[in-house]
Amino acid sequence: MMKIFKWVTKDTTIDFMKARKFTYTLSIVMVLASFASLAVKGLNYGIDFSGGILIELKSENKIDVEALRKQLGDVNLDEINLQSIGEEGNEVVLRAQAKNLNEKEQMAAVNQIKSVLGNSYEYRRVELVGPQVGNELKKAGIIASLVAVLAISAYIWFRFEWQFAVGALIGLFHDLIVTIGLLSVLGFDFSLTTIAAILTLAGYSVNDTVVTYDRIRENLRKYKKMPQYDLLNKSINDIFSRTILTGFTTLFASLALLVFGGDTLRSFSFTIFWGIIVGTYSSIYVSAVFLNLFDLRASQDEKALNPFGNVE
Repeated sequence: MMKIFKWVTKDTTIDFMKARKFTYTLSIVMVLASFASLAVKGLNYGIDFSGGILIELKSENKIDVEALRKQLGDVNLDEINLQSIGEEGNEVVLRAQAKNLNEKEQMAAVNQIKSVLGNSYEYRRVELVGPQVGNELKKAGIIASLVAVLAISAYIWFRFEWQFAVGALIGLFHDLIVTIGLLSVLGFDFSLTTIAAILTLAGYSVNDTVVTYDRIRENLRKYKKMPQYDLLNKSINDIFSRTILTGFTTLFASLALLVFGGDTLRSFSFTIFWGIIVGTYSSIYVSAVFLNLFDLRASQDEKALNPFGNVE
């Protein structure tokens, strides 16, 4: 690993700030596209939220999905989706939306599916979620996400000067909106595990930003005459090797999970994988570059003269 990234472990002098106008535009386009997709297409809520039936089937032989779909044509369910998983083609995930069925009716539908398919399949997993439970889980997931984001926001606000806090919060919300928007565009299942991945992404993004901001504040005290443009570039370059090595290490782990984790973890692992990329990008080109809009030294001098704020 160190040999592969040997070039980045040395002192780099990349002019990150030079691309700021392009990255401003790119970020705005990604955020607007995310809002557009959420408004037009919405999220593909998984069974956790929408209510329904999930059955994972396995056969000794390769499964013909089209033949299986015709076999299930008489089952009393509005919509049945079949997806082949695994490399051998002998595993299938069956998803059926059942928003208007209660638990007893869903169980009857499962028994009907088993009756139609017979004993030629191994039923590896069967999940039932009623519509009321799905709505309750959706509300609980939204509340948990809001509480977590508010707690992170409060930490950032008290941890840094207001310019840093605003930049970190913009970066955080940028990452969350763009990630949720991409899940909408690609149609990935949005479930409780996806929310867990999004909250993990929020923690990763904020941690990356905090490391960058700490170096910027340290350099503000150390290089009092260096132009702010150069100081921001130097600060980002100082921690660039740490950012890249940490990011790629986590990225490879999430990639392995995405490739080998199976259909159940696909949405979770993709969210983590994309979150690492967009979180690394935003810590540099959203949160750090944003600070160039302010006179950081003036705020530092003001804080040094009056560390307790205005007292009347």
